[in-house]
Amino acid sequence: MTLLRVLSIATLFPDAARSNFGLFVEHSLRALAAQPGIDLTIIAPVGLPPFPLSLHPRYRPLRTLPRTENWNGLTVRRPRFPLIPRIGARLNPAMVARAVLPAVHGQTFDVVDAQFFYPDGPAAMRVAEAMGLPFSVKARGADISHFGHDPATAPQLLTAADKAAGLLAVSDAMCRDMAAIGIDPAKIATHYTGIDTARFHPADRAAARDALGIDDAPMILTVGALIPRKGQELVIEALAALPGVHYHLAGAGEAEGRYRALAQRLGVADRVHFMGPVANADLPMLYRAADAVVMPSASEGLANAWVEALACGTPIVISDAGGAPELVTSPLAGRIVARNPEAIAVAVEAILANPPAPHDVAATLAGRFDWDRNGRELAAHLRRCARIK
Repeated sequence: MTLLRVLSIATLFPDAARSNFGLFVEHSLRALAAQPGIDLTIIAPVGLPPFPLSLHPRYRPLRTLPRTENWNGLTVRRPRFPLIPRIGARLNPAMVARAVLPAVHGQTFDVVDAQFFYPDGPAAMRVAEAMGLPFSVKARGADISHFGHDPATAPQLLTAADKAAGLLAVSDAMCRDMAAIGIDPAKIATHYTGIDTARFHPADRAAARDALGIDDAPMILTVGALIPRKGQELVIEALAALPGVHYHLAGAGEAEGRYRALAQRLGVADRVHFMGPVANADLPMLYRAADAVVMPSASEGLANAWVEALACGTPIVISDAGGAPELVTSPLAGRIVARNPEAIAVAVEAILANPPAPHDVAATLAGRFDWDRNGRELAAHLRRCARIK
């Protein structure tokens, strides 16, 4: 097998300051690196605003990240690029490309891989053009639903899609969303995420609750950033029709204050538990403790939390967003509901009244989500893009 030299650009990639940030990208690239005949170079550019904005608590920890490090067995380079928060999105691809090119000067590659559609995709296009290489881009969710529709970023995204040798999407639904904004569907292949079944697997719910110090009251859970798009507000509102049900929110974000005030106003604050960020290593136990994972997002690609919950044997209540129908293939897996409190409450009540066996829930995934498969498919895709067998 001919060696394939891959340059992967990933603005979503974990670091010491953000251990859960882009964890799915790390898993996918680790699976790629494990394939035979792959020589992988990872560039995870770090965006920093100009001084004194770089002293803001959000950015201060990023200033001290090493420029090169071994991250869980992968060598990762972290060049800096100038970032203008909120208003500079259209400039980011060019800034990322300018940071990447010096970081790989003198190296030889066969293909450039972008792990997110924006800014990674247009940045990869610039890098590939400078090096005379083909490139690939993967779509994951908000990169299409937001950047693909924003007039400031959509033209660059569409140009990158047009020039790419091949494209990937996290779900069949994402393929359709990409086609809807004018991307050639013939260039897109579905590339499902993976799951570590050694960690995410069914186990006794009562034992999980004991380990976490959670009582036996009915419990629902959301995992994700506390932002309006994720729909936690609707779940809080649904609690009025779910007496005795406790709601745990794993994550942090800009809407936390508003959600706390809403819970107080509705008289359900004693049943709403803000957990803050939860380390990925602690998520399996939390999923197993829940009666249902409830995530009525306005948009998704194919949420990793959906797959993780099902793998742990916990049914999901989700909106008809992204790849939802590709996961909820039977009532054992949960329910797809309208994005309103009434529909959410009805679905949760139905699951609580007739809870499926955890092993039956996990079986609905039918082996479709596996990191080794993910790595093999990514390697094969990049070989096609590079025209190297």
